Amino acid sequence: MRRDVLELRQFYASPLGRAAREMVSRKVIETWDDARELDVLGLGYATPFLGSIRPSARRVVAAMPAQQGVELWPAEARNLACLSEEDALPFQNAFFDRILAVHALEESRDPLALLREVWRVLAPTGRVVVVTAARNGLWANAEKTPFGHGRPYTRSQLADLLREAELEPTGWTRALYVPPVPWMAGWAEGFEQAGSRLWPGFAGLVLTEAVKETFAVKAKTARVRAPAVRPGLSPVPANRAPVSRAPEPSA
Repeated sequence: MRRDVLELRQFYASPLGRAAREMVSRKVIETWDDARELDVLGLGYATPFLGSIRPSARRVVAAMPAQQGVELWPAEARNLACLSEEDALPFQNAFFDRILAVHALEESRDPLALLREVWRVLAPTGRVVVVTAARNGLWANAEKTPFGHGRPYTRSQLADLLREAELEPTGWTRALYVPPVPWMAGWAEGFEQAGSRLWPGFAGLVLTEAVKETFAVKAKTARVRAPAVRPGLSPVPANRAPVSRAPEPSA
C-alpha cells in the first residue's frame, strides 16, 4: 500500500525530509546538470527534487500514482501535477527527455509494468534516474519515513529490473548517510561527506541512471516454393532432329 500524499508532504517539511531533499537534489543536478531546454517527468513523489530543474527546463510535469493521491504543484504557479495510473501514464510515446522516479518502485504493485511505461514515454536518447531505498541501509528499516515502506533494492537487483524493462543502467551513486533520527538531521552534510568515503555501503538511498534501449527491427525474407506447372504432353518441334547416343567403347 502506498503512502498517502499528505504523509509524504509532511515528511519533506520535517528536518529529515529537508536533508533528504538536499542530498538527492544535489545528485540529480550532478547527473543531469540543469536539464536546459528538456522535457522532464517526475514520477511517484518527485516534486521535492524538481524545484532546481524547473526554471531551466522546457517542460516539467509531475505524475503521481492514483493510490497515493496528488497535490497541487508548484504552489506559486500554474499546476503541473496530475494523477495517473502507474502502468498507464497519460503521455504520448517518446515524449520526455529525462524522468526522475522517486517513491515510485518500492510500493508499486507491479514495478516491471511501471518501468515499461517509463520506457514507453522516454525519448530514444532519454535518461531516467530511479531513486530507491537501499536494502542494506538504515533508512530501509525506518518506518517513520517513507523510505521504510515497500521493497528496498540493492544495486544489482535494481539493475536486473531495469534491464528486464529494456532500460540499460549506465551509472549509479548513493546518497543519504545520515541516520534516520530527527535530531541528527542538522549533521546531514557532515555524514554525507564522511559516509561516501568511509562507509559507502551504509547509504540510505541508491540512485541508478539508465537509458532507453531501442532495437531496429529488420524484415526477414522467406523463400516460398511455387509448384511448377508442367503440361501433360510436351510436343517435339517438327524440325528437331532425333538425338542418338554414341555407343560406349568396349572394355
